[in-house]
Amino acid sequence: METESEPYVRLATLRQLHQVMADMNTARSLADTLQTVADGVVTGLGFELACVNLVRPDGDLVVAAFAGNPAAEALITGRVGSRESWERRLNMGEHWGDLVFIPHTEGWILDDDDVPQWYTDGPAPRFEDEWHPSDRLFAPMYTPGVRGGACGELIGVLSVDRPRNGRLPGAWGREALQMYAFQAAIAISNARLRANMQRALVRLEREQQALRASEESFRQAFEYAPSGMAIAEMGGDQHGRILRTNDALCRLLGRPASAMRRYSFSDLVHPEDIGTLLRTSAEGGRAELRLGRRDGTYVWVSLRNSVVADAADGPRFLLTHVEDIEDRKRRELQLAHRASHDSLTGLPNSAELRSRLSSRLCTRPTNAGALESTDAAYGHPAVYDANGHGFDFRPGVAAFEGYDHHVHTVAPDERERDDGTKGLAVLFCDLDGFKSINDRFGHNAGDAVLIEVARRLTRQVRDGDTVARLGGDEFVILADGLGRADAEDLAVRLRNEIIQPIRAEGRAVRVGASFGIGWAHCGMTADEVLKSADERMYVEKRSRPKQHRRAG
Repeated sequence: METESEPYVRLATLRQLHQVMADMNTARSLADTLQTVADGVVTGLGFELACVNLVRPDGDLVVAAFAGNPAAEALITGRVGSRESWERRLNMGEHWGDLVFIPHTEGWILDDDDVPQWYTDGPAPRFEDEWHPSDRLFAPMYTPGVRGGACGELIGVLSVDRPRNGRLPGAWGREALQMYAFQAAIAISNARLRANMQRALVRLEREQQALRASEESFRQAFEYAPSGMAIAEMGGDQHGRILRTNDALCRLLGRPASAMRRYSFSDLVHPEDIGTLLRTSAEGGRAELRLGRRDGTYVWVSLRNSVVADAADGPRFLLTHVEDIEDRKRRELQLAHRASHDSLTGLPNSAELRSRLSSRLCTRPTNAGALESTDAAYGHPAVYDANGHGFDFRPGVAAFEGYDHHVHTVAPDERERDDGTKGLAVLFCDLDGFKSINDRFGHNAGDAVLIEVARRLTRQVRDGDTVARLGGDEFVILADGLGRADAEDLAVRLRNEIIQPIRAEGRAVRVGASFGIGWAHCGMTADEVLKSADERMYVEKRSRPKQHRRAG
């Protein structure tokens, strides 16, 4: 009877299995696939209970789907069995191909392990192939294309119970369950792959959305920033070429964006600031420099560079932030000017005069006799060049060790009016009759006289000469490259300019001027030079009759 009905049973089962496998491969998610696998065992293979145990990333197995008994499903779904317990189960009992059968006579050993299971009760078997409630049958599922637990990767285990016919599966039933487990592994792997792809696509879409949002945020921050922004190339033949600018930078420089792309910052920077720009571009960071406007003027800016690096190609772009600091720089220059210039006349003050004078002098005397006497102590001849640089020939001292690149300041010979030597003349000027103007007409008139004298002195000297107000009615002129006769002629011209009438408080007044000419040379301090000129001025003042010293 069984032999005659077997072909019919196989055909009906194949039809059911075909439908089950179609359902497994069309499930929309991994969870649906797992439940379809469990349901297929019940509907297609003739078992009353089926459980899908899925391998987790940590190696343990979790009950991911259950079919055939709602009470059992609620009890054990989501529970976890350790990998160690599962390995023990799959390595014991009878091996029916890839299937593992543990009869009730051996199953009591497993009653205390941590694998979730559903217990059923029933009478002892009445015949040899009858299914006992404590029998266990497992179908391991391995990665597609590999069969055999020793070689494949275990992805899960199908656990089945209570065949409907009450019999242990025969050869055909075992083969069907084994093939079903193989197809279930394929379906689960595909479902996992689809789930991973869907997660990757969702993650990619989110990253792209975040990137687009970030790019839009950067674009808006770049375009609408209140201060100037620019992106420039870094490296290659086009290093420093401006690629993009915002409206604020275009307005600051008075140049349209299309024109800005034809320049690099080195084309726009003030020639004196090119070194600062190159250091900033190479290292990144901050610098203060001047950029050229379209109208030919320059504006002070604070320039901050950030290197935008590419992980593969290295530095690629410079993101430059340009802030207008013209007002601050103007205030700083004004403060610096006030600190170094006289508030009434606008001339360099005493501190600035001493600074300029000291910058021209060094501590080494330029008098050859003084140098020779110094070197005579060492018992060797001294050698000097035309500028007074000394060459040291002492034993153990490298030749030319004392040589520096400072051009010594020398003074003309006092014994000759014009010996051809050009030096740094220091003309000390003291106004004659100024106190009487202050006393008679008030300080406003005195201030007007000082301002006009400063203007006349400045007008009579060359570019590069210094006219400074030392204090009160005393002025000093530094004039480089003059001979003795040149300095005396300059003093005469300045005196003749000063004695001309001056309008002060609605009236014409006159002051005279006394000049003392001193000469600066290395080995002197600035105070010594000024003292020398001051003393000569008083000698000159005392040598003139009183009526000649005052212009009236």
